[in-house]
Amino acid sequence: MAKHVGVKLPEDLIAILKAGKTVGVLATFSEKGLPHTTPIQCVYPKGLESVLISIHKDHTGYHNMVWQKKVMMCFMDEGNVAYSILGRAGVVRAPSSVHPLMNVVRIDIIDIKSDRSVLTRVDAGVRWSYTSWEAEELTKALYGELKELSITL
Repeated sequence: MAKHVGVKLPEDLIAILKAGKTVGVLATFSEKGLPHTTPIQCVYPKGLESVLISIHKDHTGYHNMVWQKKVMMCFMDEGNVAYSILGRAGVVRAPSSVHPLMNVVRIDIIDIKSDRSVLTRVDAGVRWSYTSWEAEELTKALYGELKELSITL
């Protein structure tokens, strides 16, 4: 059973997001009402009531969120971190200062629910690694941009 936790990011979720190794799943709807999910690696908290993400400007999830605005993001990771965030998306930098095909989006939190189960616990989230040194360089630069914007926006 889902428990609503309010509009502020819980401390355990902030810690996971700042570690930079989790994958959030972005859920959007198309103009035709079709659901779409997008795994997002570059996500960083902005204060307690927003998250910043980097997403490719041509990705279906990006186009859906620009049109629809309301999105959900789900995070599941070690330590029984299991949350879904309902938010309103807004583009804050297009293009990214790091790469011309990436855009930065802020998701302002409308509601957060805990998805923890009484029957099971989350022991680990999705883990990822870099496919090349160029991918590592780009990803680190995108995270750096999100961290900077989390302070300056």
